[in-house]
Amino acid sequence: MTSIPAAGSIVIADITGDAVVRIPTGASVLAAAEALVAHDVGVVVVGDEVRPVALISERDIVRAVAAARDLATTPATEVASSNLVWCAPDTTVEQAALRMADKHIRHLLVGDEGAVSAIVSARDLLGVYASEAVRADFD
Repeated sequence: MTSIPAAGSIVIADITGDAVVRIPTGASVLAAAEALVAHDVGVVVVGDEVRPVALISERDIVRAVAAARDLATTPATEVASSNLVWCAPDTTVEQAALRMADKHIRHLLVGDEGAVSAIVSARDLLGVYASEAVRADFD
């Protein structure tokens, strides 16, 4: 029988793979929303530099809409989070989940030395734990 690792011990690099979606530093909130829709993601990186300037999520955009901001003229950086939280590719799912819970965030940048290689979401982690629960039902 093949040994399947417990969900919490799987490393983040094994569950990420989609390309990181970026918008330029000067992009508007509207451009960020269009990128989210075009790429079917929940968050985009703001900035073309190796180290991102900020991260803008669906939630940030909803807040801008609720505040009646002009999405076409408001820079994404005005509503995006610049307090970026990172993990290394070899971080375990459990460690990432604990970090996200501790910081009350839904997205975690993955990378080394400030270069983003992936983004892991709470939904990604939930999928890993849900898969383990399904396997347990069949054991």
